Amino acid sequence: MTGPRMAVVGIDHRHIYTMAAHMVDAGGTLVAWATDGEPGTLPGWRDRFPDLPRRDATAILADPDIDLILTAAVPADRPALAVRAMAAGKHVLSDKPGALTLPDLDRIRDACARTGRRWEVDFSERYEVPSVTRATRLIRDGAIGRLVDITLIAPHRLNAATRPDWFWDPRRGGGILADIGSHQIEQVLHFAGADDATIEYADVDCMEHPPFQDRGRIAMRAGDVTGTILLHWFTPDGLPAWGDGRLFATGTTGTLEVRKYVDPAGRPGADHVILTDATGVRRFDASDDPLPFFGWFAATLGDPQRDHPFAVTRLAIQAQDIAERRREC
Repeated sequence: MTGPRMAVVGIDHRHIYTMAAHMVDAGGTLVAWATDGEPGTLPGWRDRFPDLPRRDATAILADPDIDLILTAAVPADRPALAVRAMAAGKHVLSDKPGALTLPDLDRIRDACARTGRRWEVDFSERYEVPSVTRATRLIRDGAIGRLVDITLIAPHRLNAATRPDWFWDPRRGGGILADIGSHQIEQVLHFAGADDATIEYADVDCMEHPPFQDRGRIAMRAGDVTGTILLHWFTPDGLPAWGDGRLFATGTTGTLEVRKYVDPAGRPGADHVILTDATGVRRFDASDDPLPFFGWFAATLGDPQRDHPFAVTRLAIQAQDIAERRREC
């Protein structure tokens, strides 16, 4: 089976590097790219895809031989681009956040229904992390009994000097919960096996660069599973990774910890999984586990639209709204 012919429109976030690479690995053929202006991501993009032609975005969307548009445009611009692409007959894979407001999310949903095209969001802190694949299998196989709680700690490095102007504006980049919080909300739904959840608490702080939000918290419930999410932009420069992202799963007979990107003062490399149960403690190197999302998406482009990316994005927007009503920066 031939994979989709793909083009990129919008390379404003570095996530586009791995999004494109994973879709190529899944059998897609990347044929062109477009972006507005000269974003700071441009040199890295050209280094990775030196022979790929740059075209006008309008010409890309009008090309009947292109099946799928990938985008990591400025977050506030992604919904309109997705709607435009679907109207042109293309499926869309968006970087997160896929939308920043509920009306924009409704417009994307309407476009899916009207055109029959698919819209997905690359929640890369699960889809691009092999150790989360291993954790999924262990939890699904009952390694910790019945799941009761997921706690996610997701620090990020600010790298302030490299950030574009839109990054500092919550109206264009999204607040911390709508943006990076969407990754963690997605994981709670995924591990709970739930279609929806309730946001029970959400809060943000603007400590160093207001109105930019540099700390956030969410408490949520998905069925019988509770979720706790802690986010911030204070990763110290000495850490050999952009963030010490961790997942803690508590079950009725055991616990599971995922050290996604680094094991500080511990074992080298990434993708460490630690299982504790009645028999003791076991560690797994999950760095070679697969990343099934991209192959699944490439193989199912013709399937009906699923609700999952809409549910995650809606919950992230709701959490952001709750937090901002509680505390205005």
